[in-house]
Amino acid sequence: MGREWLFSLIPLTIGSVFLAFGVYGLRRASLIRRKGVTARARIVRHKTSRGDEGATYYHPVAAWTARDGRACEYESQFGRGSVGGAFRVGANVTVRYDPDQPDRFAIEGWDTKTVALLFTGLGSLVTVGTVTVLLVRLLTL
Repeated sequence: MGREWLFSLIPLTIGSVFLAFGVYGLRRASLIRRKGVTARARIVRHKTSRGDEGATYYHPVAAWTARDGRACEYESQFGRGSVGGAFRVGANVTVRYDPDQPDRFAIEGWDTKTVALLFTGLGSLVTVGTVTVLLVRLLTL
């Protein structure tokens, strides 16, 4: 088979990394859904970040009081190119957070598991496809 099979390590690595990110996101969402508690929060500001192509992404920063009385203020891990009226500064939103680690939270209507599902699907497809090609090449030599 020679050394050409080494090139298949590239898509295998990319697929595995995508799969790992996707599974992490789905596990995080599942944990928040199972163990999380809800609280009323207020969007206090938006943290901005720049994408590779220069696009601006807005990450809402939500503030709420946890059940134990702690003041919490955390930035969403998901950014979007625009902010709708429901997520403007001063808007009241519902957050679901892990009481043991309040920085693990999701803003209802903003944070979705779509990105995690996409990464999981793409990672699975690329990883399984690469392994299949490798196995076929090994068995047909």
